[in-house]
Amino acid sequence: MWDMDVAGGARLAHIVHDDMDRRKAQQQRRAVPQATSRVTWKRHQQLVQPVSLIKTAHLILVVLAASALVHVSRARAAEAADGPKLPAHVADLRDAILSAARSGNIEDLNSAFDVSGAVPDLGVSPRSDPIKALKDRSEDPQGRDTLAAMVAILEMPPVALPLGNDIENNLIYVWPYLSMRSLDKLTPSEQVDLYRLVTPAQAAEMREKKRWLWWRLVIAADGTWTMFKKGN
Repeated sequence: MWDMDVAGGARLAHIVHDDMDRRKAQQQRRAVPQATSRVTWKRHQQLVQPVSLIKTAHLILVVLAASALVHVSRARAAEAADGPKLPAHVADLRDAILSAARSGNIEDLNSAFDVSGAVPDLGVSPRSDPIKALKDRSEDPQGRDTLAAMVAILEMPPVALPLGNDIENNLIYVWPYLSMRSLDKLTPSEQVDLYRLVTPAQAAEMREKKRWLWWRLVIAADGTWTMFKKGN
């Protein structure tokens, strides 16, 4: 985006520069009498030319500075939309979960468990078969509605919270970011995000009970998948 803005600014400066030169030439022709000697005319040109160049250079600097501000503004907007920057281990695990969920085969989540090095808290006994537990708690017998929920929340930004056990980096990343917000204070765009995840009736129930009742997924900063379960 920066290259495109600079190029556009340079083209604009070039067009304005040509227009300024044409106007200056017309003014010079009208201002200098016909009887002016060649020496006087040359001296007049030398006095005028630096002014035109200075104005042009100033214009280019203004255009490029504006382009830089636009670039920074867009970068900040993109960063806000994407949420906090994910550490490599967190990003790798998120990608592994997304890949498994999009496959439509819930058994593929075993590969994400392997990347994590641990099975997350699923809200069931740690001794339970995690795949069977997810299927049993799904409305679809193959657990595909649960996989769809994983995809939906992981495609939204997370929120980073300093709640982990790692001494050096105690951040945890929680999806979706809405699960950590006051649901009665959401902006219009955040409400749209909420309705992408739940029905209006479910959203109204959560507002009434003042707590998150849908799926929440948590990954620690070291790349450990720590939780995937619904609130209660």
